[in-house]
Amino acid sequence: MKKYFFLSVLLAGLLMYMQVSEAEFSAVLKQEWAIDDRANGQKFEVLFEPEWNLSLSDNLDMTIIGRVRWDGMDKLGSLTDNTKNFSSINHALLSGSDGDVSIREWYVDTEAFGAFWRIGKQQVVWGQADGLKVLDVVNPQSFREFILGDFANSRIPLWMLNVELPIKEAGSLQLLWIPDSSYNELAQANTSYELSSSLLVPQLADGQILTAFNRRKPSSIFSDSDFGLRYSTFYSGWDLTFNYMYHYLDSPVLYQNVIEQGLIIDSEYERSHLIGASASNAFGDFTLRTEVGYSTDTFNLSTDLNQSGITKSADLSSVIGLDWQGLDDTLISIQWFYSHLFDYDNHVIRSQDNHILSFLYKQTFQNETWELEVLELHGLDKDDGSIQVSVNYMLTSNVKAWIGTDVFYGNKTGLFGQFKNTDRITVGFEWGL
Repeated sequence: MKKYFFLSVLLAGLLMYMQVSEAEFSAVLKQEWAIDDRANGQKFEVLFEPEWNLSLSDNLDMTIIGRVRWDGMDKLGSLTDNTKNFSSINHALLSGSDGDVSIREWYVDTEAFGAFWRIGKQQVVWGQADGLKVLDVVNPQSFREFILGDFANSRIPLWMLNVELPIKEAGSLQLLWIPDSSYNELAQANTSYELSSSLLVPQLADGQILTAFNRRKPSSIFSDSDFGLRYSTFYSGWDLTFNYMYHYLDSPVLYQNVIEQGLIIDSEYERSHLIGASASNAFGDFTLRTEVGYSTDTFNLSTDLNQSGITKSADLSSVIGLDWQGLDDTLISIQWFYSHLFDYDNHVIRSQDNHILSFLYKQTFQNETWELEVLELHGLDKDDGSIQVSVNYMLTSNVKAWIGTDVFYGNKTGLFGQFKNTDRITVGFEWGL
């Protein structure tokens, strides 16, 4: 917190000594009310995100995005207690059990040495998949409401150095240095989206108790930094990227040790190398998208406690998506996600080959005044899934209202089925200032 405060004061001081030649202000006020299938309120959240875009000189721009968040229901967990995943430079400025004030993003843009530089707290998006991620691993994610909502709001911005170097007419090379050791924000215990699937969390045997939960987290700015590299190009109608990331996995590995009738869990973060590529091309009304990523090290829960309940394996993940826009104001998209573990035995709880299908339908009506969106994700291995439906209405050019529903179904041991009792209806509005 002290480091974060010092950095904020330093940046504010620099801003005071710079002449602002041009400044733009905008803001978004968003309110959403969620009611579960038992007619109980789940959340009453208000978000206010002001944004300043400042031109400090001909070659230096600054963007500051704040966030003020308040949840009157307080059913999704205390915001004060849910900061253990954040680094010392990425905490909220102020926080309480039902609200916080934070700097969402704060970065400067400049051009120097033939490259474009973005320095500060920011989001970097790799990949275009809907609902789940393959290559989009630069920023961690908040799972306070599992995967409901869009990635732009659930990504956790990080302090980093982001350099993009144009390579004549051959494309561009992006370099990332990320000293910010913040990781996924998981839902707290006894909240709606607390993880319970045996795929993700250890299960206590009959009569067994959790004796201790030890948390270890990287903290060194230099030795624990993440590094990324992406080459982007356009060739024969194809948008291509080649990606590499040396990083800590954003979810902790839960090592297990049994002592008499007790279970001790050691939560640790482990490193991995990600090597991947993406490609997309348009063919008339169709767009074909694909991503593939090879992770040298993934850690999966196992029933073999002689190996601390964890099996280490390389993993190949991919997604193939096909979008169709053959009808006016309509988008239909299907995706197939696939994951394969190379080192596998019968003790590993997940399947060696995992398959998830998705279906997305979007349509606008009356000159985009109304919008219907349906997204379904279905896991073939556990026969479970989720369905998100929303209807949006533009009251004015800058005011949007919506009503939606989020439904989970299937096997309770599955990724989606674990939340089969958390169906809800949402109502909200968004006002752009």
